[in-house]
Amino acid sequence: MGAIKGSEVSGRVLTVPNLLSFVRLAMVPVFLVLVLDGQDALALLVLVISSLTDFLDGYIARTFKQISRLGQLLDPAADRLFIFAALIGLAARGVIPWWLFAAIVGRDILLLILGIVAANFGYGPLPVHHLGKVATACLFYALPILMLGQAFPDAAWLTNPLGWAFALWGAFLYWWAGAIYLIETSRLLRIPRVEPATESDTLGS
Repeated sequence: MGAIKGSEVSGRVLTVPNLLSFVRLAMVPVFLVLVLDGQDALALLVLVISSLTDFLDGYIARTFKQISRLGQLLDPAADRLFIFAALIGLAARGVIPWWLFAAIVGRDILLLILGIVAANFGYGPLPVHHLGKVATACLFYALPILMLGQAFPDAAWLTNPLGWAFALWGAFLYWWAGAIYLIETSRLLRIPRVEPATESDTLGS
């Protein structure tokens, strides 16, 4: 649920979009249990419902001007948690290798460290790069497609190659975006910050 240009971002908590985001977050453990239990059809149903609530909260927020800072945090967090839940469940069942899980989680740990370092130097978070958005979208398609092959084995001849294509491309773009964030953070920290002039500095000049 990204803020559109010219829209106001409020500090409200109790809004309909935020409540829908909380519902999505509550679906994550349900989704994880279903994936771990091999109930892929039900897990996919939960994912479809989550996607519908995602569309609804974004539409309502933009249409009724209910975009909030909390919503801007909850929405991507829910997406990321669904990806992690799918990765954990599918890796635990041997559907995907653990190295793919480690590669994706490792990149997010890198970004977390970069964010902490930048914050310690007084900088805010870097703007989201479009490569990161594309990578997340690839992963968000890849994992359900792989689950679809598990739920309906007759379709595995199509879903497995397609799912793996999205997964590998997504992981590659994920780290490409991570490298860009690393370069940008390094460049930012090498640039000396210009402190605002104080009143005494102004009077003495």
